[in-house]
Amino acid sequence: MKALVIHGRQDLRAQEWPTPEPGEGEVRVRIAWGGICGSDLHYYHDGANGAFVVREPLIPGHELSGTVEFDPAGGFAPGTPVTFHPATFGECRPGLEGLPHLWPQGAYLGSASTTPHTQGGMSEYLVVRRDMLRRLPEGLPLRRAALAEPLAVALHGINVAGGVEGKRVLVCGAGPIGLLSAAAALVRGAKEVSVTDVVEGPLARARELGVQHTIRIGEQTPEAEAFDVALECSGVPASIDTAIRAVRRAGVIAQIGMMGAGPQPLELATLISKEIQLRGCFRFNQEVDEAIELLARDERFDRVITHAMAADEAVEAFAVAKDAQASGKVLIELWPQS
Repeated sequence: MKALVIHGRQDLRAQEWPTPEPGEGEVRVRIAWGGICGSDLHYYHDGANGAFVVREPLIPGHELSGTVEFDPAGGFAPGTPVTFHPATFGECRPGLEGLPHLWPQGAYLGSASTTPHTQGGMSEYLVVRRDMLRRLPEGLPLRRAALAEPLAVALHGINVAGGVEGKRVLVCGAGPIGLLSAAAALVRGAKEVSVTDVVEGPLARARELGVQHTIRIGEQTPEAEAFDVALECSGVPASIDTAIRAVRRAGVIAQIGMMGAGPQPLELATLISKEIQLRGCFRFNQEVDEAIELLARDERFDRVITHAMAADEAVEAFAVAKDAQASGKVLIELWPQS
């Protein structure tokens, strides 16, 4: 089969790869669409995602959709449209019984956190455990279904924040996760949603989603103590400080954006004096199921997708995805089915 393979920093190749054979409890899927995530960008542009270094050829991709090609057990008929929960959960620990996404020793599709690396799905075929598959409802296009994983990340952040219904919400950062967080907050019944970013392109996309207020940092500042909840999606310390100043006393900040390792400079004195709760968010639990339901009934999520490119244009696609002014979510069509 064909696959997109990262061999190191800015070394991405379309090449032949062994076609995987499903074992017991596994299903082979023909992949239709793969979204470029922030971790994929780091693996390609930097050769590493934080501490996870590409040490062997890595197929990226965990934002996926496709159709079942072969299920040895017959549970999924050939051609069944599916998306994925990309996690393989690790070992349960006391206090984490209901939080499998936090269990240590887990794995994730398209990740160099394990050795051997956990191969992703930017390829013609992918074999996964049956319980990782999610059948798509009738009428949900495969193209939009590739948003299920990042939308689940956004929904998990909203859940960690305690929900947004009837609340004034600030979304910090209008990249793909920020846009999906803003759209999800609107669908989940937020009273008002405002979005910040440092460039105009992402803010224009936020307005297309129906966001009431956009704020370009450097030219404007969010009103102090004007928000009940902040969904911080950039992982930039200055943006977190903006959220600390903008949420009300006893407000909540859900930290969805991943930060680099090591110490970070933050306005903790203000956070303490306002009794703000800063809550970490990591991937998601089972929110992918709600994400699929939302995608099936609300076409607005299509507006998050700005580029859909062919697998043979993958290097260009990764360059476009790095340009926040020009792109929202960039999808790659993985060798269309005949």
